[in-house]
Amino acid sequence: MKKTKIFAGITIVALAFFTIVFVAADHIDAPAVAGTTTDIADFYAFEGDNPNKTVFIATVQGPLAPGTVTENAVFDEDVLIEFNIDNTGDFIEDLVIQAIKRGDSMYFFGPAAPSQTGLNSEVAVFAERNSVKISTSDDFQTSSNNGMNFFAGPRRDAFYFDFNRFNEVVSGAAAPDGFFPPGTAEDFFEDLNVLAIAVEIPNSMLGTAPPHVGAAVGIDGLPPAYNVWVSAKRKQ
Repeated sequence: MKKTKIFAGITIVALAFFTIVFVAADHIDAPAVAGTTTDIADFYAFEGDNPNKTVFIATVQGPLAPGTVTENAVFDEDVLIEFNIDNTGDFIEDLVIQAIKRGDSMYFFGPAAPSQTGLNSEVAVFAERNSVKISTSDDFQTSSNNGMNFFAGPRRDAFYFDFNRFNEVVSGAAAPDGFFPPGTAEDFFEDLNVLAIAVEIPNSMLGTAPPHVGAAVGIDGLPPAYNVWVSAKRKQ
């Protein structure tokens, strides 16, 4: 079967403990992809309800007004979302979990060793394949197989940020008061949505986590941690 060539659009990079939540955010501020179907909003990696599993979540195309998701924002069949996992500590992906839309479903491949690393990827068609019907605002769908769980569809944006006040601070209009305290700040994203892709994976499929990167700079007592990041890559 022919593999599909994909080229990288944007990558969010983050280190993650699997004992706590870790998030990287990039809402609408990357000029090359802002407003496109490769625009990544957030990336989450955290321990699942089962401590022997890890959850990876990528959100894209935010912020979206509720009720407009199915009409004006859909997953792009030419965009591959790729969760990258470094389990050797060299900051090069050793495993990938890939998600790509076909029809009304999101297909997942892996976790599997990538055929190549870096900006170019090929869909891992020979790896384990799973799928889930893409949810809508009125139809919530999940699927499970081999200890893995999958979801794709619109969700409320979990990011908290007083974006309007931020713009005032940047423009100088807020001087000299600066940002509002937590009790006064307003969450710009409170009633907005994103398109989310979520996968829960048994840790046994991820290999052994490498020593924490903090150990290299003399920080003691940190548990081992995978280095993980997410990328959105457009078909070429």
